[in-house]
Amino acid sequence: MVTTSDFSILKRINSPDDLKTLSIEELKQLSGELRNFIIDVVSENSGHLGSSLGVIELTVALHFAYNAPYDQIVWDVGHQAYGHKILTGRRDVFHTNRKYKGIGGFPRRDESPYDAFVGGHASVAISAALGMAVAAQHNKEDDKRVVAIIGDGSMSGGLAFEGLNNAGIQNADLLVIVNDNNIAIDANVGALKEYLIDITSSSAYNKLKKDVWDFMGVMRLRNPRRFITRIQYAIKSFLFKKSNLFESLGFRYFGPIDGHDMKRLVKILQDLRKIKGPKVLHVVTTKGKGYKHAEIDQTAFHAPGKFNKSTGEIYTTQTNHPVAPKYQEVFGRTLLELAEKNDKIVGITPAMLAGSSMNIMNRKMPERIFDVGIAEAHAVTFSAGLASQGLIPFCNIYSSFMQRAFDQVIHDVAIQNLQVVFCLDRAGLVGNDGPTHHGAYDLAFMRCVPNLTIAAPMNEVELRDLMFTAQLPNKGPFVIRYPKGQGVMVEWRKPMKEIVIGKGEIIKEGSDLAIITLGHAGNFAVNAVKKIADQNLAGIYNMRFLKPIDADLLHHIMNKYKNIITLEDGTVKGGLGSAVVEFAQEHGYRVNIKIMGIPDRFVEQGSQEELYAECGFDEQCICKVVDSFVKHKVLQIH
Repeated sequence: MVTTSDFSILKRINSPDDLKTLSIEELKQLSGELRNFIIDVVSENSGHLGSSLGVIELTVALHFAYNAPYDQIVWDVGHQAYGHKILTGRRDVFHTNRKYKGIGGFPRRDESPYDAFVGGHASVAISAALGMAVAAQHNKEDDKRVVAIIGDGSMSGGLAFEGLNNAGIQNADLLVIVNDNNIAIDANVGALKEYLIDITSSSAYNKLKKDVWDFMGVMRLRNPRRFITRIQYAIKSFLFKKSNLFESLGFRYFGPIDGHDMKRLVKILQDLRKIKGPKVLHVVTTKGKGYKHAEIDQTAFHAPGKFNKSTGEIYTTQTNHPVAPKYQEVFGRTLLELAEKNDKIVGITPAMLAGSSMNIMNRKMPERIFDVGIAEAHAVTFSAGLASQGLIPFCNIYSSFMQRAFDQVIHDVAIQNLQVVFCLDRAGLVGNDGPTHHGAYDLAFMRCVPNLTIAAPMNEVELRDLMFTAQLPNKGPFVIRYPKGQGVMVEWRKPMKEIVIGKGEIIKEGSDLAIITLGHAGNFAVNAVKKIADQNLAGIYNMRFLKPIDADLLHHIMNKYKNIITLEDGTVKGGLGSAVVEFAQEHGYRVNIKIMGIPDRFVEQGSQEELYAECGFDEQCICKVVDSFVKHKVLQIH
């Protein structure tokens, strides 16, 4: 565990109040110590690195100039909030970050009063901060200030623009800091990126702005803020031949400024705290700042896992034996294989090019891959537009992020019965990212939508076969969900074949008990049954499809067994278990059904194995349920 013995200033900082007495030079030293502390801890404990390193100076300056937690500081996506956590009383427990029973990897209101709002999904900070600013007005808290820090990548999300649009007319006291580093996880895309580059690269504008700012420093005008705003507005309009985007929406725009210049940051933040109304501060930073390996390879060091801080080597698991690939890699390679044979296939991703492994196809067919930025709802409707013209879009969105595009799935895809293939990566329990990222709900919320085919492969071969099936003519909207991490098959490159939609498979018959599974969790059942004394006791049935569900297979099971376990890596409310219970009730079967899956609560972070055990559906838990049946000859339903 990293200690603070070598961090002379950082070890004295237990809350932002301890910053207030420091000089600018001490703040600079603190920034260096904070940066090194994060590198030390994250190199030994996997986490998000580059984003937090890029905003160290901004974080220190913010807590110096503002009065949190009374002033509300809202971080858009907690990737950049590690420094904030350390400065707000969590330094000594930071090594537990993202670990089971440790502190969360994102801001959480239930963890600290300094965490003003949850920061798991992108683009929410402006809307949330606006609500806080309006509430401050309502509560007559005239001295309260609200700040939203949002990355330029998150600015591509529609919700960010909705927040800006509303904030410009509310005239609430809100500061939006745009952290512009020109990268999210992969390189940023879109017109907004080009617009910000235009601003930051205009040497004429920046020189004039600096001259005006310096001039105002020596002038003592009665209302300098109004004067400088008018001067800068005129400069920008002249240089860009159009008004500044943010000012067009009713904000006062300041910047761009160097996000690593402590003296300048402190001064401008102190000044902006005195200025009422909606404001934008455009801060230019370098992701991974201060750690050369993270600056050079910003994508790899976004969340590098454990690494050698001296050499920058990212550690990987070494083995002398072949290992099964990750589901993400199987998806990426299979998509390319299918696209090479079917020229109507295209790929769409909302800023998860590498994470989804769609970069594999992008390297060979960049004209057929569309990274639309952090804009899940747009990704779905864009896919619908492509499908309406005869293309077959494979729209890959992480399960927890698909929640953000539910209306578009219904209105734009399902109602029109368009052939969009939704590939829901990171379905189920994802591990250390915690409750904002678990893909617990896709089975439940997709199952209620007409026209959708919903499938979950038990292994890599089934994933390939489902992808092959989904792109065949006239298959309509198709959902394929699969988990984060490794599959179970070393030899997975099998010839692809069509799977009959709505048909499951009998893995093995049993004598007294049926285990009905969906997706990767079926492997838990197979392994568990191998460990029980009477392996003939339990039958195992892989449904493959939640919708349409295999009625013939369910009739077979319910005619044979009185005791049934359902097993899924999804919420127990509304998924496979609910479908089986509904089927039994509809057809008058009197059976005992125990539903095993993600419980009806928000599950915290931890390794996938720890969380499967906590949620009660890993191999050991399945064995316990079967053993209980053996003892009582009936399932114990709780």
